[in-house]
Amino acid sequence: LLYSISTVDAMKWELVVKSFNPKAEEVSQIVVETEQNEEGMEVPGGTDVPLDEIEDFEDLYYMLQQAIAENNLEGEVELEKGEGYTFINFRDNIFFDGDSAVLLDGGKQILDALNGALNSVSSTIGEIQVLGHTSQADPDRPNNPVNDRVLSSERAARVAAYIHQYSQVAPEKIIAIGYGQHRPIASFDTAEDRAKNRRVEILITKDDAILQSLEEYYNEVYDDSTDTE
Repeated sequence: LLYSISTVDAMKWELVVKSFNPKAEEVSQIVVETEQNEEGMEVPGGTDVPLDEIEDFEDLYYMLQQAIAENNLEGEVELEKGEGYTFINFRDNIFFDGDSAVLLDGGKQILDALNGALNSVSSTIGEIQVLGHTSQADPDRPNNPVNDRVLSSERAARVAAYIHQYSQVAPEKIIAIGYGQHRPIASFDTAEDRAKNRRVEILITKDDAILQSLEEYYNEVYDDSTDTE
């Protein structure tokens, strides 16, 4: 509905879809009219602006939203947008096998799509934080601290290194942090809740955004559900 009442948003929507499906003949039912300016370039209601001219940080959310839909990942990836940031929560089995920090081929494909979106707005990105989390395997006994910390840190580092290697984002803007089991978003009581805690999060902030603490981002993204006491 929002796209249907805004020609500017309609233009962005077409660019987003084309970025992930460049061969598509019919991009969207919303964008139905095409006009050309004096130079022959199509303008809103049906645009053909090159992708390398997309520089708006707000476009990142819509690009990622489309990528998630294209890859049928709605149940495995959660995407949130806030003031000056985009937050992504990936279930860890998308990227890694159990007790492993080796990136799966499927995980690399997802990161390739992410990198494509990041490249389009790389000049507006302030920082990318990759946050690795484990879950307590036994509800009654905490994990071994060394194994727990090392695994979550290595997983975060692997994802961060892949973004570093294959995106155009400045390396100094990419940070990897491992929290082990100590930033849960659910309890450890049931297998279902423990699975929610095993995750990799990516927090992408705009270059001029006012940075918040992780707790403040969590309160917005998870709606205070991180309080498991």
